[in-house]
Amino acid sequence: MRFISNHSSGKMGYALAEAAARLGAETTLISGPTSLPPPAGVKLVRFETTTQLHRAVKSAVKDADCLIMAAAPADYRPAKPAGFKIKKSADAMQLSLEPTTDILKDLAAPRTKRPSVVVGFALETDRPIENARRKLKEKKLDLIVLNTVGADTGFDSDTNQVTVLRPKRKPLTLPLAKKTEIAAKLLEMIASML
Repeated sequence: MRFISNHSSGKMGYALAEAAARLGAETTLISGPTSLPPPAGVKLVRFETTTQLHRAVKSAVKDADCLIMAAAPADYRPAKPAGFKIKKSADAMQLSLEPTTDILKDLAAPRTKRPSVVVGFALETDRPIENARRKLKEKKLDLIVLNTVGADTGFDSDTNQVTVLRPKRKPLTLPLAKKTEIAAKLLEMIASML
């Protein structure tokens, strides 16, 4: 099996890559800037921008059995980036933004050579189950992991609580646990789908 796990800078992507490697999968971790050490036995690819992330995932996913996108890439970028420091002035400034590519939607589309299983993550604060289901359908995912927002969960926390959604199935909420434990449970589910 060949897994691609991706993350921006949080611990969940690293926990998923480590769990996949422990299962014996050839694993590539595509990571943004972080001080976390890469898991043993995992190929590490670094990125800094959403465009670099898109290129790295597109290249790595060609022969993958599974793509797990745990990253939260930027939705917008400056329309006209300055090649120099913009000096402060008394005038108001207006920043024009343009949307970035929806990487997960692009890579999960049926027109592409997609992996057998494509997994996304979502963080929703308004109607979380409804919005996660919409993403599951729109992005043509096999599974989406809905992160819970709370004091014991989040990017810098060692624990998380998630709800797993799959097409035509009831949501499954996993109890609050260490991210490494949640990653192991998620990988068991994903492996059973391959």
